[in-house]
Amino acid sequence: MIARWDIITIGNLSRNRYWGESDERPLRAGICTCTLVRGQDFCLLVDPSLQDAAQMAAELDRRTGLKPEAMDAVFVTHHHGDHHFGLAHFPGAEWYAAPGVADAINRTGRYTKAVRPAQGSLFDGAVEIVPSPGHTPEQHSLRFYCDGLAVVVAGDAVMTREFWAARQGYFNSADFDLASRAIDALTAVADIIVPGHDNYFSV
Repeated sequence: MIARWDIITIGNLSRNRYWGESDERPLRAGICTCTLVRGQDFCLLVDPSLQDAAQMAAELDRRTGLKPEAMDAVFVTHHHGDHHFGLAHFPGAEWYAAPGVADAINRTGRYTKAVRPAQGSLFDGAVEIVPSPGHTPEQHSLRFYCDGLAVVVAGDAVMTREFWAARQGYFNSADFDLASRAIDALTAVADIIVPGHDNYFSV
């Protein structure tokens, strides 16, 4: 049972073709959307986005009133660095990702603690782990119900609302056909989508 979910940071892209920008070079710093999912007895942070520990703590406090040590678990949707920049700020939490993602992050040697592989679901089925390859082969999203609505935290399976509407992957997608199919598949099982680099929206 999910009691509440909140956006901690609203992500943005370094370049956006739907704003008339070229894919050739970055125009701004990009950050990913970070989401907090709260159950009856857990706090799960998805894609910790900010490299600066004080800034990450400040955003968590500003949006929820919670401290980093209140997080029970962190889930990373895929191995790109912007989706786990803030991972080290949550040493007391369990770190999770789909097996291929966990392996890719652990092989970097970046962290003193391992990301644990997770499949199927978390917290006794409260949060479903959904394969959504395309942006990367190992990309996984999360799905849960809150207030009677199916919420999908998509990571970069859905970059922004514009990319969702066009059923298109970002310029650095590993497989554009798979990316389009992942968007269709997630849309079919969602009432609300939280994209990887934008605010949430209804489908």
